[in-house]
Amino acid sequence: MRSVDWVVVILYLLLVIGGAISIYAASYDYDNANIFSFDEFSGKQIRWIGFSFILGLVLLLIDKRMYETYAYPIYFIIVALLIVTIFIAPNIKGSHSWLVIGQMSLQPAEFGKFATALALAKLFSGYNFVLNAKKSNYVKSLVLILLPILIIMAQNETGSALVYLSLVFVLYREGMSGLVLFAFAFAIAIFVVTLKFTTSAVLGIPTGEFVAFVMIDLAMVGVAAFFSKRQVVARNLVLWFLFVTIVVGIVAGICGVKLPGEATMISITVIAMLYCLYEVVRSHSNRLFMPIIVAASSMVFMMSVDYVFNKALQPHQQTRVKVLLGIEEDLLGKGYNVNQAKIAIGSGGLTGKGFLNGTQTKLKYVPEQHTDFIFCTIGEEEGFIGSTITILLFLALILRVITIAERQPTAFGRVYSYCVASYLIFHLCINIGMVIGLCPVIGIPLPFFSYGGSSLWGFTVLLFIMLRIDASRKDSRNY
Repeated sequence: MRSVDWVVVILYLLLVIGGAISIYAASYDYDNANIFSFDEFSGKQIRWIGFSFILGLVLLLIDKRMYETYAYPIYFIIVALLIVTIFIAPNIKGSHSWLVIGQMSLQPAEFGKFATALALAKLFSGYNFVLNAKKSNYVKSLVLILLPILIIMAQNETGSALVYLSLVFVLYREGMSGLVLFAFAFAIAIFVVTLKFTTSAVLGIPTGEFVAFVMIDLAMVGVAAFFSKRQVVARNLVLWFLFVTIVVGIVAGICGVKLPGEATMISITVIAMLYCLYEVVRSHSNRLFMPIIVAASSMVFMMSVDYVFNKALQPHQQTRVKVLLGIEEDLLGKGYNVNQAKIAIGSGGLTGKGFLNGTQTKLKYVPEQHTDFIFCTIGEEEGFIGSTITILLFLALILRVITIAERQPTAFGRVYSYCVASYLIFHLCINIGMVIGLCPVIGIPLPFFSYGGSSLWGFTVLLFIMLRIDASRKDSRNY
């Protein structure tokens, strides 16, 4: 026990206690204001916290080698449980993701996080396993990550499924090219721009599509210069784009000739791609294939945005995205929660209204305020100072987890710890982001604060397995 990282334990205790107090503030009844009452959400959460302490202690007492030895069996057991959940779970708000056992409900997706982290850590700890050594290593890693995502999406629980995508940061830490992260960010930017700016037009095409084409051309220049290391090619691409901009401006603006906008933009980009292909053949530089791949895949994605938005997303998800991007106002419908949340947080000011004095909270203006929107209570009652302290506590925990990850002598401990950090970062950013209107509402809880035993237990298991692995780091050097 002396080897346990007590900084993490103390931060964990501060967060779960703060969560219980916040849940009490968000849901207490004037007529029965007892934080320990099992009739209140706060009392139930305290019960979950008590069980979590016992669970954490048990996890610390298990030999570290047990986690590594049984990583794959645990993973496949949880995957099987996730599949069974699809068929036996009741329909709760359109989702089949909760197992009801008597008066208790559990969400297996929360426990899939630690199981996937263990399996990924086990894979990377294999003999001579290097992510970039073989393409099959990428395939194995992605299969472990995507399998629970697909099953959870079949449960119609999109928010919980998206959390697993945060594990891409672990792959990046283990050697994956930064181009993959760039591709994710670039795809999101194209999606937002193409979808949002549709009311005006440039060269006869929607402004969003025109801006997307410009972004694709700029991406080609950037990839050629910084990834392919061919500054001459990047310079020639810039000159080409400047030249056609001048020519198009003269033809369309001064001469008044109406150009077919989409065909013109496609032609400009395709010619740039052909030039890169010529340079590949001339200089035998395969790295120049990357600007071509970036441009081609981006154009295909851009042209599929409308189909993906209208066919792949559910109507309520479409509305949430539109409200988030300001395409439409729905303050009494899908945008109600976020609008009320921003009012609640903004009304807290610098120091807040004081504990149990939040009017938005007490009058229940924000639905689900004790679960996904628990941060509203902190913002309203504790103000900017209280919100900042809460975020700093999370930041301290995340930085400590990363420190633990970097001091691990084995790949198993390092990869598992980075999985924990990735989950925490994703939950923190998305939950607070959706509460203040920066992200769509997708139902992701705030770790240790949002009401619910499954989320609390899931993160408790994640942290305390990491603490047990870290506590044995000195012994691991002898193997």
